[in-house]
Amino acid sequence: MSFAIRVNNEDFDAEPRPGQCLRTYLRDRGWFGVKKGCDAGDCGACTVQVDGEPVHSCLYPAVRAEGRSVTTVEGLAKDGQLHPMQQKFLDAQGFQCGFCTAGFLMTTSALNEEQLTDLPRSLKGNLCRCTGYRAIEDAIRGVKHTEEPCAGKAVGRSPGAPAGPQVVTGTARYTFDIEVEGLLHMKLLRSPHPHARIVSIDTSAALRVPGVHLVLTHHDAPERLFSSARHEHPTEDPDDTRVMDDVVRFAGQRVAAVVADSEAAAEEGCRRIVVEYEVLPFVIDPELAMVPGAPVIHPKGPESRIARPDNNVCGEVHGEIGSVEQGFAEADLVYEETFQTQRVQHASLETHGCVAYFEVNEDTGEERIVVRSSTQVPFLTRRALCALYDLPHDYVRVVAGRVGGGFGGKQEMLTEDIAVLAAMKLHRPVKLEFTRPEQFYGATTRHPFKITVKAGSKRDGTLTALQFRVVSNTGAYGNHGPAVMFHSVGESMGVYRVPNKKVDAYSVYTNCVPAGAFRGYGLGQVTFAVESAMDEMARRLGIDPLGFREKNIIGPGEHMISPGGEEEDLHIASYGLDQCLQVVRKALAEDRSAEDAPEGWLVGQGFAMSMIATGPPGGHFADATVKLLEDGTYDIAVGTAEFGNGTTTVHKQITAGALGTTVDRIAIRQSDTDVVKHDTGAFGSAGTVVAGKAVMKAANALAEKILSFAAEYARTPRSLLRLTEDSVECDGRLMSLKELFEAARAKGVELEGVGHWGGSPRSVAFNSQWFRLAVDPDTGEIRILRSVHGADAGKVMNPVQCRGQVEGGVAQALGATLFEQVLIDDAGQVTTAAFRRYRLPAYADVPRTEVHFMETSDAIGPLGAKSMSESPFNPVAPAFANALRDATGIRFTEAPFLRDKVWRAIAEHRIGAPAARM
Repeated sequence: MSFAIRVNNEDFDAEPRPGQCLRTYLRDRGWFGVKKGCDAGDCGACTVQVDGEPVHSCLYPAVRAEGRSVTTVEGLAKDGQLHPMQQKFLDAQGFQCGFCTAGFLMTTSALNEEQLTDLPRSLKGNLCRCTGYRAIEDAIRGVKHTEEPCAGKAVGRSPGAPAGPQVVTGTARYTFDIEVEGLLHMKLLRSPHPHARIVSIDTSAALRVPGVHLVLTHHDAPERLFSSARHEHPTEDPDDTRVMDDVVRFAGQRVAAVVADSEAAAEEGCRRIVVEYEVLPFVIDPELAMVPGAPVIHPKGPESRIARPDNNVCGEVHGEIGSVEQGFAEADLVYEETFQTQRVQHASLETHGCVAYFEVNEDTGEERIVVRSSTQVPFLTRRALCALYDLPHDYVRVVAGRVGGGFGGKQEMLTEDIAVLAAMKLHRPVKLEFTRPEQFYGATTRHPFKITVKAGSKRDGTLTALQFRVVSNTGAYGNHGPAVMFHSVGESMGVYRVPNKKVDAYSVYTNCVPAGAFRGYGLGQVTFAVESAMDEMARRLGIDPLGFREKNIIGPGEHMISPGGEEEDLHIASYGLDQCLQVVRKALAEDRSAEDAPEGWLVGQGFAMSMIATGPPGGHFADATVKLLEDGTYDIAVGTAEFGNGTTTVHKQITAGALGTTVDRIAIRQSDTDVVKHDTGAFGSAGTVVAGKAVMKAANALAEKILSFAAEYARTPRSLLRLTEDSVECDGRLMSLKELFEAARAKGVELEGVGHWGGSPRSVAFNSQWFRLAVDPDTGEIRILRSVHGADAGKVMNPVQCRGQVEGGVAQALGATLFEQVLIDDAGQVTTAAFRRYRLPAYADVPRTEVHFMETSDAIGPLGAKSMSESPFNPVAPAFANALRDATGIRFTEAPFLRDKVWRAIAEHRIGAPAARM
């Protein structure tokens, strides 16, 4: 048959493959702005326009586009001018990681005036995980937030993201937006059982499938144990994982890998593998897993660093300060309650994946393997690959393109190990890209927690004792398990001034999909429990919950004491918690939102607060270089990755301030193991406070080097010189930076500054969240009437970006509070492995949150800044629970607060049934 299609005003006649969707047809022809988020029509990342109408190209058969005109995001701009909607998204900073942006642009640029008046309906087919949607709404409405560059005054202003023009035109290159000659595709066969031993595996039929080149099983994998978690110090995590194992410990664990010319051939190869399993007993409840006689999931020795393998205890912490028994005896009120949080998926729109291929090392002339990966930790991934396969560091290069969302989920090595093994065996490039279902049963989740809080208080509201028992379900493997457990009981308890404290915490193996790093790193789960408990105690004592907190929180200069062990390098280097609470008090005093509640609905308000360390313990390292280029502009090299966290913008702002120039005169190279010596990675809120400090040191060193050289060159005292946008000013005369570069080169001087920061000492950041809610007692529907957030971020480097981090964190936390949950059935199978079964917040679900920044300046952070990417998540669930308690009189103790659960609790409460907690 003849085939004709017009794409972005170019004619194509290549026929689609049988059954091929329009998304893959377009990407095969280099239109990489068309993204894969779900391949099920749920997320809208693949949206294109067919004859001017937006469609989800993953569902649209390519043959249906025959004779039609297709426009992708690359085709929106006309005659070198951005489409008005593209410009609006730039002006409003209507994106963070940007992976969803092309889809939003293709939808919104086609809306008519009527559709623009009903955005909840018009945007229901497009999901964003980063922004919280308000920046997207502002973009559509034409609100401008970004500011133009200003020489030497970049910090504290809001220049747009450097990659913004590429994001809105679809030319920003994410992990798979490259063409690699001879690329092979990998697909994984996964276990149907939660616990089984592989007795035999027959791959012969798979190898006979046309196009299949290789099948890997546990026989091909190294015996070496490792952890998929990536930390600066690998001993933080137990070594309990093999590349492929002869024992599978959760339904979804990889059993075999098939490499073929196409994904279809690889999938067919997986279907033809015959595996004989010896099914083993399994356990999915962490409390039962610790009981003597439970199936032992990891019968390993001390070299794996598992706390108590015979009891499935991956890690544990026990400690007491003072005597909680005495503290409870002194109390007039003792409150004890158990709270539970659920599994939550990171739901980054770009799934996990990588491409492994070979190149010639420009420095040595020798061949090496390159891994292009959607990772937050390129340097730690390189280190792990080298250790796993006994490779020299200069043989492996790891590069992260622009990463389409992370939230901690990409602080893992989940694809790179197996792709590199296949690439080395075949000496061919190999691609492994997770499907959306694989993200749910083959990646990681947030840790489910069970937290029992017992607290004692005197009648006047003085806390006398605080005790936690915490059980964290780490799933089948211990990646991040002990560290998340330890962190969860740190700042959540340390923020309160209580003389008697006790903690017993356990990270427990079960035969479930593994948990891992997730925004907040355990603090959100325990903060939900402790802040709910504090609210309930205040109510029972008849004390204002806000005043109750103010009476018991630590103050500036006080030590943060937790029974898990005091962290010597953690300090209150700036204090904004009192201001955060004043934000709540002001909202309470001025609020009139209750007037917007429908008649007959129950109305309530509530708040919560949280504290978080501005970086992980034990050292988090970053190296950076800043150099002057031949054309008089600057170049930054830094290792940390960009995935919507805004570090690229902040690093350029820091450099511009130090060098007296504008951000548009600075280029940046990042997230590539070739550019600097080392960077621990973009996690633990370290992008600004660690990598940013290394960049600041490098930029300051370069400024001094330029001025010193210029003083020698002009034979002028150093004190008379000043850096300007593109010159050095010398007593009224300007020496251009180009001139100085040439003069330095002639003398063999390289104008370059180097910076390093080790992540210690560390400070703390504070947050508060307040809600006014209305609840329909007849249906359980909840409406958020008002949302107010207080954020102590120190010196706010970029207000627009920082506000976006807060709005996105609140939106993500609301999803976990209201409806997100990864469900696992009694057979250990994930039953919510699609966006349409796992509900993500859409535009209509997320209110506009009023964000207030505190006026503080940190003594440790660069230029007074503190972190603010993780912490906004943590107080949301307890603030919501406290408002729900105020409205209904019911203490909800188990997240999420599903509508049917709320309705049932209210109905039982009305008839006098014992429903004081749910």
